[in-house]
Amino acid sequence: MKNALKNNHQLAKFFFGIIDVSTTVIILFLSIIITNRFTLYTISFNYELYTIMVIVSLTWIILLKATHVARIPRARSYSVILIDFIRFSFIASFILLSADWLIKIDNFPPVTITIFILLNTMILYSIRIFTFKFLKMYRANGHNLRNVIIIASESSEHLVEKIYNQKEWGFRIISIITDSERLRDKYIGKIRTYPSGVNIKSFIQYDIIDEVIFVDLSMNEQKLYELIGFCNELGVTVRLRSKKKHIMPFSLKGNTHYFGKVPFYSVIANPNNHIGYIVKHLTEISIAFLALFILSPFLLLVSFLIAVTSNGPVIFKQERVGLRGRKFYIYKFRTMVQNAEEIKEELETLNESDGPAFKMKRDPRITKIGRILRKTSFDEIPQLFNVINGEMSIIGPRPPLPREVEQYERWQLKRLSVKPGITCTWQIVPNRNDVKFDNWMKMDIQYIENWSLRGDAELFFKTFRTMLAAKSY
Repeated sequence: MKNALKNNHQLAKFFFGIIDVSTTVIILFLSIIITNRFTLYTISFNYELYTIMVIVSLTWIILLKATHVARIPRARSYSVILIDFIRFSFIASFILLSADWLIKIDNFPPVTITIFILLNTMILYSIRIFTFKFLKMYRANGHNLRNVIIIASESSEHLVEKIYNQKEWGFRIISIITDSERLRDKYIGKIRTYPSGVNIKSFIQYDIIDEVIFVDLSMNEQKLYELIGFCNELGVTVRLRSKKKHIMPFSLKGNTHYFGKVPFYSVIANPNNHIGYIVKHLTEISIAFLALFILSPFLLLVSFLIAVTSNGPVIFKQERVGLRGRKFYIYKFRTMVQNAEEIKEELETLNESDGPAFKMKRDPRITKIGRILRKTSFDEIPQLFNVINGEMSIIGPRPPLPREVEQYERWQLKRLSVKPGITCTWQIVPNRNDVKFDNWMKMDIQYIENWSLRGDAELFFKTFRTMLAAKSY
């Protein structure tokens, strides 16, 4: 199963490349038309040509994977992107011209390859730049921001300034760790600044931090490795100002990313599959809209039944903890009496969960309608609004209460490194309420570390089977 998830994780990276491959095939047709009209060559649309198109498509998929040009960068300069595309085109030209020379394809002359490569490079680069600019505007307006801690020295002042000023990069600097008085004086009153002797781990663990950026690598090597391991445990990304992978005392994968023209080696604890996450987000938003539209008559009926059978609001709103500690309000159909939270204090001694979560098989606070809704998990349907708001996913670890997170052990905090979800692995296991709390946490972390689109699809359909079995309480 693990190998299947890993393979699917790799395949998900090709998604953005689908646009490139489709565009490439169209440009290939256009190159043939140009060849036939403006040169002395005549290319026939026959079996040999269609074989060439298959070869070109496969070649492009492999090259897109190998050269990373299908990736949409967060903080890369246009010139670096152009260089990547020129390198991509040079490799593609060499492969196609070599194949043409070796196989001796009469129906695909070198002039067509030249026209195709030039057009393809210009158009694909234009598409990428358009997408890049759109995402930069999106981040500059305060969306998709990542909270970061920067570890810097005086020599890295210029780069820190760029990260601070380039709002389109989408980084919000929470703290700067530096011994430079000049840097501290420059950002005093704007950003929290601390000397290098401060307890960085405490900030990472208790603040809402997505990334730690090492602009200065003068830190003691052992301390650096220890901090990277700590970030990995919590699911926090680490970026090192170097494109060379450091020799780690543990197995961590990473990639080279650019801040402008400056290379950073990024050590990413969770699967580094931005394309797959984009597909997941768009798919789940679409499913949420469609489900709410189809189920709207049922939602009105349930709302009516809740309103006439017990006092209190139809929708129950409760504060939960989401991505990297961000707090938000979760929505559910009310399944308990109005003063449920007050009664809960009297029932704490009857808690049947071995961890910070509270669970009872015969919870006296649950109403008659609420028991049916809980059995079928239909009380969770209003959380589709949380999905549309971008606070939750359909598939992901359940969002915990703030008081539960306060009792988490450090390794359990990694489950907060992704958006919480309506359903996940724990929701579909038999007798899920008998699962020990630590095992529940381990299942969530295993889901995060082995995430894939295929795995999400399997969990989505298995959830329906669990709902029909009505084994919840």
